[in-house]
Amino acid sequence: MTPAGSGRTVYVAIATLVVVLDQITKVLVDRFMSLHESRIIVDGFLRLTYVRNRGAAFGILSDADLPYQSLLFAVVSLAALGAIAAYAWRLPARSRLPQTALALIMGGALGNLMDRARLGHVIDFVDAYWGAHHWPAFNVADSAISVGVVLLVLDILRQPRAAESPQLPRPEPGTETPERDAGEAGPREVATSSAGRSE
Repeated sequence: MTPAGSGRTVYVAIATLVVVLDQITKVLVDRFMSLHESRIIVDGFLRLTYVRNRGAAFGILSDADLPYQSLLFAVVSLAALGAIAAYAWRLPARSRLPQTALALIMGGALGNLMDRARLGHVIDFVDAYWGAHHWPAFNVADSAISVGVVLLVLDILRQPRAAESPQLPRPEPGTETPERDAGEAGPREVATSSAGRSE
């Protein structure tokens, strides 16, 4: 019998890789860029912009002045991380798509949680924009979480619906199924054979 976690090594590796890439990129941005500095990567579409996010992913509630805001988001992230890990453990290891999605989400959540615990905020630096319209700055962890959510949605959509499961055709009124014919033929044959013996 193989250990329960033997088939999950690849998913642990995916989550670990996300955390490592996330932390390395954040360290590089923090070391070689100043706060709010921008560097163009693709003109008119993508640039690096160093910002510090005290809110949730993609800067949600970053400007909110909540008491113990960093601690609050850290506790929520930790609770969500525990719930996702428990759900992933209950799924079969052979469920590759949802397991991969959950590994990406866990890696991203852990990467941002490490920022909150270490810095009190999350470092964001990817600035995607078109003209004057900017998507909220994000990081590797946010990207992994987004990809994981998309994979989970695809996994749900590809599962057959119960309403679309194949069903046996129902007999039309007035028709007899072979089982019914066989069941009704038995008593007639018994009656015929009994009459023959009585004659």
